[in-house]
Amino acid sequence: MTTVAVDVRVTGVVQGVFFRARCRERAVELRVKGWARNHADGSVRGHFEGEPDAVRALVAWCHEGSPRAVVDAVEVSVGEVGGAAEFVTG
Repeated sequence: MTTVAVDVRVTGVVQGVFFRARCRERAVELRVKGWARNHADGSVRGHFEGEPDAVRALVAWCHEGSPRAVVDAVEVSVGEVGGAAEFVTG
């Protein structure tokens, strides 16, 4: 199995709308490991590790987000595989 990693920054109305919780649910469904956290600038930052198709699917989900989210942009960069054991929010 090939594991890839990406780092994401999602901007818009993404805090206080269950974005991270729904992201975790989708990540668990896709078997993606990593994390999603609120950032002081109002964005949500994340690190996703897993099979390439699963990571791409989670990034695609970020463009829509949770039902109450209004996503303006999703920035994606190549991340470093760190061997995350689960997906956490914080």
